[in-house]
Amino acid sequence: MSNIGVWEPAEPGVRRKILTVGESIMNMVVEFEAGAEGYEHSHPHEQLTYVLSGSFEFRIGGEKRIVLAGESIYIPSGVRHGVTALEAGALHDAFTPVREDLVKR
Repeated sequence: MSNIGVWEPAEPGVRRKILTVGESIMNMVVEFEAGAEGYEHSHPHEQLTYVLSGSFEFRIGGEKRIVLAGESIYIPSGVRHGVTALEAGALHDAFTPVREDLVKR
């Protein structure tokens, strides 16, 4: 059963919904409660993240950066990264290639 268009829990206080999956790109929305954390991890995919609402502290390759609503950030392939919601908010993530580890077809 496909999980495209379905809200799913991620980490505590975080949920995600895959919006669209193409041949080599996908996007999703991720909602965070205030203080919730996207645990540090890495993957072979390039990632572009746009902050829809709220403010977030990103940790990318050992560097910290605050990103606010209306701003975007790039995460290179293979770089360790994580995020903490400084207030409740939402992110729009795009990945290339498709995150097959997240998509249920």
